[in-house]
Amino acid sequence: MSQSSPSPKRENFASRLGFLLVSAGCAIGIGNVWRFPTVAGQNGGGVFVLFYLLFLLIMGVPVLTMELAVGRAGQGTASQAYKALEKKGSKWHLHGYVCLLGCVMLMMYYTTVSGWMLSYFVKFLTGTFNSLSASDAAANVFSQMLANPWEMGLFMAITVVLGILICSLGLQNGVERITKVMMCALILLIAVLAVHSFTLSGAKEGLSFFLLPDWSRASQQGIGQVIVSAMNQSFFTLSLGIGAMEIFGSYMSRENTLCSEAVHICALDTLVAISAGLIIFPACFSYGVSPDAGPSLIFITLPNVFTNMAGGQVWGTLFFLFMTFASFTTVVAVFENIIASVMELFHLNRRTACVVCGVGILLLSLPCVLGYNVWSGFQPKGAGSTVLDGEDFIVSNLLLPIGSLIYLLFCVTRWGWGFDHYLAEANTGKGIHLPRFLKPVFQFVIPLLIIVIIVQGLIG
Repeated sequence: MSQSSPSPKRENFASRLGFLLVSAGCAIGIGNVWRFPTVAGQNGGGVFVLFYLLFLLIMGVPVLTMELAVGRAGQGTASQAYKALEKKGSKWHLHGYVCLLGCVMLMMYYTTVSGWMLSYFVKFLTGTFNSLSASDAAANVFSQMLANPWEMGLFMAITVVLGILICSLGLQNGVERITKVMMCALILLIAVLAVHSFTLSGAKEGLSFFLLPDWSRASQQGIGQVIVSAMNQSFFTLSLGIGAMEIFGSYMSRENTLCSEAVHICALDTLVAISAGLIIFPACFSYGVSPDAGPSLIFITLPNVFTNMAGGQVWGTLFFLFMTFASFTTVVAVFENIIASVMELFHLNRRTACVVCGVGILLLSLPCVLGYNVWSGFQPKGAGSTVLDGEDFIVSNLLLPIGSLIYLLFCVTRWGWGFDHYLAEANTGKGIHLPRFLKPVFQFVIPLLIIVIIVQGLIG
């Protein structure tokens, strides 16, 4: 088993803050600002949040340290890092190519949804919703957008081009510098929107539903269902298993332990997820909207709320700017992973790799756009499903959990890198150290929980 040394030409983050914000930006995305409030609402609120935080600590932090450890020790993208760390003759590095495939497939539909956020920001900014009065008006706006391939294609293309342009400027000058600005703007928007939500008439009821555990309400949903949903959300929120985080481990310094960095990333990720709930649920209770409205909550229910709210155009514009920043930080981070992988695999310079990746992702994203209109007859998951549903199923239910299980087994078993090597890398630097007595938990408990997630995802 060998361990490569850092290449002198390899880029690194300019600061620890840059690493934390970019890594958190990768984790923060649609899973936080759309899926988290939706799933929390559907699973009774406070009890779900309690279990979510518990599983984030039990599963999210450890698996994140493993992905970062492979990157920092291997000093490369997933395939190169595996090659540097695996035993001679083993094939762990094949998972690195699957990671690249996973990142590409994630962007094949994530760019479309990020484009939706940008489109709604523009709609509120330009007053599209001001003339709407009927309760189903927002539903019509969303349906019309999905039916229009040119509109969806335009905003998807803007998302791809802007993301690639940022990455073309380099790690420090592009990805790190611009993500810092977006993350700071994101946090500012969170504060403004949350404070405004606290002033609404139903703020107390909304916050109680979201933050105070009500076991009777959770029992109505089924405690087992609430627990499984919380476990799924705490796992998927960090986008682990496809090397999206691993690449940033390869760029980071060795001054701080990986557990410390993982805790900081999870804290920022959780801050945004909880804040999304603080923004959304007071509005729901103030305007008589069911908190379990489901996926339509963001694009149909909330726009109707904003149109009936004093200063609704301003608050709707700020909300979807917040949503745009949250989704776009993930786009930039995953693009960086794809571009770095292409640079390593094909020995291309950054600008050439950006052109190749930009054109490729643009073309590969078109099926998701067309799946809502021109190709609506293609329903990969059965009646009523779309291309996006099929792509999301492959990434969320297969590539993410199975990939995380592979990272975990590589780090804690003697057939892979091994627990001793992983622990030494994770505990290098100052900060929180992982104790050795957790080895059985990492070897048996966490893999079992991931298998439960995989099985539940396939059955569901």
